[in-house]
Amino acid sequence: MESSKPRFPGSKMEGSDEAIAISGLSGSGKNTVGRIVAKMLNWGVVEPTFKDLAKSEGISLQEFQKKAMQDFEIDLKFDDELRAQCKEGKVVVTTWLGPWMVQGNPFRVWLDVSLDVRAKRVAGREKQGAGEALTSISRRDSENKERYLKVYGINILEHEGFDLILDANLDSAQELAKKIAEAYKKRKL
Repeated sequence: MESSKPRFPGSKMEGSDEAIAISGLSGSGKNTVGRIVAKMLNWGVVEPTFKDLAKSEGISLQEFQKKAMQDFEIDLKFDDELRAQCKEGKVVVTTWLGPWMVQGNPFRVWLDVSLDVRAKRVAGREKQGAGEALTSISRRDSENKERYLKVYGINILEHEGFDLILDANLDSAQELAKKIAEAYKKRKL
């Protein structure tokens, strides 16, 4: 049965083609890589996160995730803010749903990274033990996948229509950024 929802909801809205939307699961490196790409292109970075929203509310990310599972308006407001920040183009967007939500026709990138590598990255970043990081990102990935399916009908593990899918297990953030910038420039030719 075919869904009535568009594959990329943002593509139905007017927007700039001068945007790169980088996505990946927790700990995939999307923010780090995105900042480097933006610097290479002399563009802005749009990197809203639920971590920032949780912090602004004075609650943990896990508590905020639970809140979002009950109140889908949180996601919809988040999307509106994301689109407002991307309106003028020349931005690199580094958020889970960026490739689906950014208006127009952004260059869509998925960073594919194994669970073990992601857990090691998160453990280092969050100063957690490896087991705790593994449990935390597994839960977050699962909750986000479930919520995005409920709210938008989007399966974030399906990347048909993406411009670039990179194995980001071994390459440095700098190497990945270079690949993204080069592929984007080729698309613009």
